[in-house]
Amino acid sequence: MAPTGTPTSDPTPAISPALNATDRDRLLHGTHHAPHSVLGAHPVPGGVAFRAFRPFARGVTVVAGELRAELHDDGDGFFSGLVPLQGVPEYRLSVAYDGAVQEVEDAYRFLPALGDLDLHLIGEGRHEELWQALGARTMTHQGVAGTRFTVWAPDAQGVRLAGTFNFWDGTGAPLRSLGATGVWELFMPGIGEGELYKFEITRPDGSKTLRADPMARRTEVPPSTSSIVTASHYTWGDEEWLAQRPQVPAHEAPFSVYELHLASWRPGLTYRQLAEQLPAYIKDLGFTHVELMPVAEHPFGGSWGYQVTGFYAPTARLGTPDDFKFLVDSLHQAGIGVLMDWVPAHFPRDDWALAEFDGRPLYEHEDPLRAAHPDWGTLEFDFGRREVRNFLVANAVYWCEEFHIDGLRVDAVASMLYLDYSREPDQWTPNEHGGRENLDAVAFLQEMNATVYRRVPGVVTIAEESTAWDGVTRATHHIGPGGFGGLGFGLKWNMGWMHDSLDYMSHEPVHRKFHHHEMTFSMVYAYSENYVLPISHDEVVHGKRSLVSKMPGDWWQQRANHRAYLAFMWAHPGKQLLFMGQEFAQGAEWSETRGPDWWLLDPAYGAEADHRGVRNLVRDLNTVYRHTPALWQLDTDPAGFQWITGDSAEDNVLAFLRYDADGSPLLAVSNFSPVVRHDYRLGAPDDIPAWHETLNTDTALYGGGDITNPAPIKPEPQPWHGRPASIRVTLPPLATVWLRPA
Repeated sequence: MAPTGTPTSDPTPAISPALNATDRDRLLHGTHHAPHSVLGAHPVPGGVAFRAFRPFARGVTVVAGELRAELHDDGDGFFSGLVPLQGVPEYRLSVAYDGAVQEVEDAYRFLPALGDLDLHLIGEGRHEELWQALGARTMTHQGVAGTRFTVWAPDAQGVRLAGTFNFWDGTGAPLRSLGATGVWELFMPGIGEGELYKFEITRPDGSKTLRADPMARRTEVPPSTSSIVTASHYTWGDEEWLAQRPQVPAHEAPFSVYELHLASWRPGLTYRQLAEQLPAYIKDLGFTHVELMPVAEHPFGGSWGYQVTGFYAPTARLGTPDDFKFLVDSLHQAGIGVLMDWVPAHFPRDDWALAEFDGRPLYEHEDPLRAAHPDWGTLEFDFGRREVRNFLVANAVYWCEEFHIDGLRVDAVASMLYLDYSREPDQWTPNEHGGRENLDAVAFLQEMNATVYRRVPGVVTIAEESTAWDGVTRATHHIGPGGFGGLGFGLKWNMGWMHDSLDYMSHEPVHRKFHHHEMTFSMVYAYSENYVLPISHDEVVHGKRSLVSKMPGDWWQQRANHRAYLAFMWAHPGKQLLFMGQEFAQGAEWSETRGPDWWLLDPAYGAEADHRGVRNLVRDLNTVYRHTPALWQLDTDPAGFQWITGDSAEDNVLAFLRYDADGSPLLAVSNFSPVVRHDYRLGAPDDIPAWHETLNTDTALYGGGDITNPAPIKPEPQPWHGRPASIRVTLPPLATVWLRPA
């Protein structure tokens, strides 16, 4: 037998190497499922048939060692030749264009670069590291450096690759279908980082659509929409943070969150520039975590990131994926956890993104009534399709594992859970049990939570869920009274507390006695879930006014109310979340085009001291909070809370005790009336010899009237509020006071 790559004397009659008319037509029209079966090199009777599809080429020559064999020009960019070789050699192609000759690897000589296990897991909808299998990945394959491109498009007649490397003409770069999984694959030798690309998909009706990669890990800066080949070269330095993170569950740890929109916190800053300023600012204020409004790529800045097209790509507006890792790492090294808003409920209809991706509903539900989101003009994911569920579950894991995100705040959970969400009676169909619950969404959320908690130690998931759905933060395997297992979240936003308390605070103090229950009702259900108390961006936009502007009265009273409310919030059971700008009593609504009004803190501004005083309070709230386990250790345990008085409506006074696991208390008293209450008697435990004031929102440092309780307060044996002892305190107007054992 002749060695591979040498001529053969086989007397078998040779056949024509040229493509048949059917294959030729399918390649020209982008509808070929198996281009590798006809292009490249293939043993045939008489030798090896070489076929190349190189539109615009003047000539193609096969180069194998000393062998050079010029292929015949078959027209329309097709070249072929029969070389009398015994076996397929290692070869390259010399491609001549007008004025240039390129020697390149032939993409159609390579075996699939995606393994059978990957394909099996994708087919089962169980590939928890989907980003390792789909999308563009640089690699060395069969000894050659290049990039593997893979995409899920089961309804496509054909898929071709277009990019900067082929002048956006994908005609000569068809992908092959890898069987029933619906995955298409092409290894492109010589293609590396920084190349732009999209997939040209031939729809079932024969029309073409050019689509960004759903799994792209880097994108162009909007409004440009191409995907970019990328690889991470980042070296993390947050080992110490990750090691300590799993030690205490989030609901038993201090957890105060500063929510911000990265693009507008300091407009114009990149991820790396933010890393120079943000960690120091957050550390100074004492917040334990930041929550980033969605950073996944989105075409319209005015959506604030809540209409995502690039689920696997941090927005390119602020830098590269490695730049974003640098920001997360910097926050971790400053001792600050990073939460990220995550949007698995819906996606926009842009015709270059996910909508009808391969010509038919794919990521969205095939029922138009189920697909169209009634509020936002977007499309809802089809949570019942295993590949779609896999796309989203793996995405949650991706942000936590690849970017070391410490928690996901899941947006719009209520819209996912209910089939009739924002829909009229004739616009939805009941589930198989006749109910309104979206059983597919329930299963998806349970799977997502279970997977993330299993894979990523110390992570927390947080539901923005605005209804009374039972068991949002219950374990998925614990069946509730409604017959469902818990959704498996770690925490849930307490939207009821937020609406009730803000409504109470918006009333003039003279009317607050008629709304007293709005400040106490939250304790009726406080232990039904693990709660976060959110004053988020949603409450300071669209005409709702900033937090301080919601408050009644003149400027002094507004600030006093603002401070009293924050201290009430920090003492209330549950974790805290405050949106940027509210920490210094910004008077204007937030706008993503200008960000917070930092000029309010300029010493040259006349009212600077008023705003700085509120920020001083927030810093001290967080400092005392972090060092007082009574305020966070038993947040989800009724033993951690006792009312002193919850019914002093006529006085606009609320007083309660918080306890830590060792029984050490903190007494929080809020006076939401504009008058000083001297010697105000409160029931108190009789086993505390004396109390001292540890925080008072009326102190001069915070911009208050400086009415305080400087001396230790000793209990008297006079029973009050159902307790054997009582204390007398001075309550400043529109203020909250915290007392601790002296």
